[in-house]
Amino acid sequence: MNITTNGEAVSIDPLTVQQYLVSLGIDPRRVAVELNMDILPKAQYETTLLKEGDALEIVHFVGGGARG
Repeated sequence: MNITTNGEAVSIDPLTVQQYLVSLGIDPRRVAVELNMDILPKAQYETTLLKEGDALEIVHFVGGGARG
């Protein structure tokens, strides 16, 4: 099936959001996911099945501190 991830067209097997993130080598705890222009709560990553035509935006959290 075909989806879009961060603006790139990709072809994948049916997966949950959690499975897809892991297949990309992404730690689901360290990203935010927007699915079809709506923020997906982390609690729903394991139960949300990706569908044909879905659009994902995956945003990585970057740690850092104040610089003085």
